Amino acid sequence: MNLSFKNKLINGDSLEELKKIPKETFDLIFADPPYNLQLKSELTRPDRSKVNAVTDKWDQFESFKKYDDFTYAWLNECKRILKKDGAIWVIGSYHNIFRVGTAIQNLGFWILNDVIWSKKNPMPNFRGTRFTNAHETLIWASKSEKSKYTFNYQSLKCLNDDLQMRSNWDLPICSGPERLKKNGKKVHSTQKPEALLHRILLATSNKDDLVLDPFLGSGTTATVAKKLGRNYYGIEREKAYFKASMQRLKNTKVIEDDYLDTLKNNRSKPRIPFGSLVELGIIKPGTIIFDNKKKVSAKIMADGSIKHAQTEGSIHKVAATILGSESCNGWTFWHYNLNGAVVPIDNLRQRLVSKS
Repeated sequence: MNLSFKNKLINGDSLEELKKIPKETFDLIFADPPYNLQLKSELTRPDRSKVNAVTDKWDQFESFKKYDDFTYAWLNECKRILKKDGAIWVIGSYHNIFRVGTAIQNLGFWILNDVIWSKKNPMPNFRGTRFTNAHETLIWASKSEKSKYTFNYQSLKCLNDDLQMRSNWDLPICSGPERLKKNGKKVHSTQKPEALLHRILLATSNKDDLVLDPFLGSGTTATVAKKLGRNYYGIEREKAYFKASMQRLKNTKVIEDDYLDTLKNNRSKPRIPFGSLVELGIIKPGTIIFDNKKKVSAKIMADGSIKHAQTEGSIHKVAATILGSESCNGWTFWHYNLNGAVVPIDNLRQRLVSKS
């Protein structure tokens, strides 16, 4: 890891700073670029009070072409500085996300998912002329189609009460004590909630990975990265936001190392055919294997298949037939006797790995 970019914030123009970074530096990028909201006039509530909308100069572009040129420029640099197995997240609204998505595909990224962040407490549509804009869209893409990107499937499933995490996320907008304020006013008009970044970093990065946010804003990405034991690098042009981010980071504590372990993906285990264990003599033909309660058993054959009553086939197929299901992980269903102890045959894979 290049220590020059580890756990640092930079006050500078994103495009200029990105060009200074060596290629293939970062594991993950989260980008919250200007949305180019194109607001033509002030927004007011029915009582004529002014809505604190996004009217900042940094969100204003002369034309769609100017915005597209800007988008291609920063995305091109991000692709260059991503590691070959790295990935990027970009968040936006209907004003810009389709233009950004086109650029992402045209530059050779490989889109993995689009995720809908459904806001539990969105700002109402005060004029009553459109649907209430209650969501934002995130694009998750790997550097290329061949990238072996990080996806902590088991952790996400656990986070979601043992159900697969879906691509629609119901999370509240940033509010309460988490919202940065100065003299009673919001420091940043579009501060993202920590819950959103917690899910993203937990899902698509690992402990000690290096995470970049090229439009740091109020510092949410760096703050959550610090909490989760990731390394961060943030770039922010606006001095006020930069100072607020620095102070926010100083007040952020890292989660204790003992609590940062996450569930390992099943796919991270070595992909070894059961027949290889038979070939190498790690388990012998004729050995009896059984379920964890020893209610059913099967015998291992010379070709790595197993036989139970009138059923024969792979460890997975026979287990599924016994359970009456479409599929079953035979590595965890079947057990064997090891010095009187009932041990999953999955443990035998580790013996093969240690021999290789």
